[in-house]
Amino acid sequence: MKPVAPVTLALHGIRLEPLAPHHAKGLRAAASDGQLWTLRVTSVPAPHEVDGYIFKAYEMRGSRLAFAVVDAVTGTVLGSTSYHDIVPAIGRLEIGYTWYAASRQRTHVNTTCKLLLLTHAFDTLGAALVGLRTDIFNHASQAAIERLGAKKDGVLRHHAMRRDGTVRDTVMYSISAGEWPEIKAQLQYRLARHGGS
Repeated sequence: MKPVAPVTLALHGIRLEPLAPHHAKGLRAAASDGQLWTLRVTSVPAPHEVDGYIFKAYEMRGSRLAFAVVDAVTGTVLGSTSYHDIVPAIGRLEIGYTWYAASRQRTHVNTTCKLLLLTHAFDTLGAALVGLRTDIFNHASQAAIERLGAKKDGVLRHHAMRRDGTVRDTVMYSISAGEWPEIKAQLQYRLARHGGS
């Protein structure tokens, strides 16, 4: 697998830009759309935590590449997503740290972002497998991952700390390079059917 380097990706009016300090104001507004930081099954930063969130993403470069999700027409920041747990030696990475403003959830935004990230991972970087994970109680996220066509690998019990101090079980999913062509075709079909919306 090729090294994962900062890149800007765009499709259907959505642009993924490497997360940077100038995205902070937009991230605060996106997180405030639905007060997403109050949800116990996500890791969305509260408005006062955004600068630290961006700094931590910078610190993790090498094992994580964070993106701002941007409306290409208006420049509005809609949320964030990342490649993470990048292991070039075995051609594996994960897509996660994903969240969107409440008003953009259940729209074409997530499908477009996943198509961009998966296409780059498999077709450009040459990944053998892309993983996705979520909290066992985040049923909306599990449904979204399953709609992508990812296979459920299992559950890692007592795996990670939530912001409220409880410990979550993590549901693991993956897509292999062999499964990617059919999943890609399905994602493209879904977006075309809805006119990219």
